[in-house]
Amino acid sequence: MVWFLEGMCFLPTFLVIWSSSTFIVSYIIALFQGHVDVVFPYISDTGATPPESCVFGFMSTITSFAAFATMYAEYKFVERVHEGTGAVSPRLNKASFAVGIISCVGMCLVATFQVTTVMEVHDLGALLFFLFGVIYTIIQSVISYRAHPYGPSKWMCHFRVFSAAVAFIAAFITIFCAVSVGTSKLHWDIDDKDYTLHVVSAVCEWITAFSFVFFFLTYIQEFQQFTLKLTVNLIEY
Repeated sequence: MVWFLEGMCFLPTFLVIWSSSTFIVSYIIALFQGHVDVVFPYISDTGATPPESCVFGFMSTITSFAAFATMYAEYKFVERVHEGTGAVSPRLNKASFAVGIISCVGMCLVATFQVTTVMEVHDLGALLFFLFGVIYTIIQSVISYRAHPYGPSKWMCHFRVFSAAVAFIAAFITIFCAVSVGTSKLHWDIDDKDYTLHVVSAVCEWITAFSFVFFFLTYIQEFQQFTLKLTVNLIEY
């Protein structure tokens, strides 16, 4: 059996490939359409104008559902580990899953409400996605150490902490600089006021997004260790 079909490995594998493609494809389309600048536009800017907005919305929605499915599988795995070893607090596991769901909802809002149409809802979705996404990676990093050696390897636990730390720092800088700039436009000139802050914010946003991608990349090793089955119980009247 090929490695990406072992256990539930196909879930994080698909999520990593699809989410990366979402960011890159929408950026390339927006760039060739002349809707964004070459030098680090916001991710949202690459999905603000048709036709890339349609592609970005479609792919981001699928990404959010793939992330939800992956988080659910991780939640059930950790739940099973606790049943067998008592290593991970059920409350911590449930809190992690709840935070992850909020982050997925934020991504759905970002996908369906473009920054140039309903900016307030879009910004709320982005805040939920990044803020709760960072919290999810932090909690999962703690869970990884507590579940060891039943989950990922020790080295993988360290890498998760690194990815979570990078996401936390980059997300903080993104939000701080974006609030400081206070304006949103698709094209920037080097002579514009707050140009440097805009570039720093945009770069850190891309770093945050791909920190999430690399974090879920670490799930591949773990998801090879288990399978998840759906049980149907008929209710008799």
